[in-house]
Amino acid sequence: MDVMNKVALVTGGASGLGAATVRRLVGAGAKAVIVDLNDELGSALAGELGDKAVFANTDVTDEASVEGAIAAAMDAYGRLDIAVNCAGIGPPKTVITREGERSPLKHFQSIVQVNLIGSYNVVAQAAEAMLKHDPDGEGERGVIINTASIAAFDGQIGQSAYAASKGGIVGMTLPIARELARHGIRVMTIAPGYVHTPLFDGLPDAAIEALTATTLFPKRLGRPEEYAHLVQSICENMMLNGETIRMDGAVRMPPK
Repeated sequence: MDVMNKVALVTGGASGLGAATVRRLVGAGAKAVIVDLNDELGSALAGELGDKAVFANTDVTDEASVEGAIAAAMDAYGRLDIAVNCAGIGPPKTVITREGERSPLKHFQSIVQVNLIGSYNVVAQAAEAMLKHDPDGEGERGVIINTASIAAFDGQIGQSAYAASKGGIVGMTLPIARELARHGIRVMTIAPGYVHTPLFDGLPDAAIEALTATTLFPKRLGRPEEYAHLVQSICENMMLNGETIRMDGAVRMPPK
């Protein structure tokens, strides 16, 4: 799929991986719907991009809220061709505390609700919207790209909820791709490693060095722009379907 003149909905689109994706796709000629809960950042990015982007304040865990984001795409641009799920949370917490007590169940539930169920909610509604327009000359109607994490494979101590949510995203990729193939909709997942999003801004240099010590090459944090580049590459390469791509410099996370 050539992204020129296509319409992309990007969750978590106001910052980090999502904002980089919005800028990349718009720069390549697409229109974008920036889906986020941060009004200030979302509105600022939409203002920066002019008539090529609109902002929709959206809670990905809420069906009606996502319906509103899809409606915003239709109202502004009349179609939806690409959906990229970047929204996510991941505060760490061990199963058992140092005091020997279990952690509150709501912590696990909240992370799975946003990362996994929120992603599924957007996938289902985006696919429904994509079915409403005719396929292109090769039979393609749309591309859906989810964001997992290398924690889905190398989860560390304290990441049980995060790893479970991202592992769920990996696990649903192939079955959904198989289901939607007959409609000409591809489904892919990206599993980033250590990428320098705003979450890393407050870390000292020593912490950054420790995180990247086991990265084989390049010996640095990934860049959001590299994630966005991969999103565009997936859109443009029709043979990429039903798979999870690790974008991590061959790092393997230690236990903690």
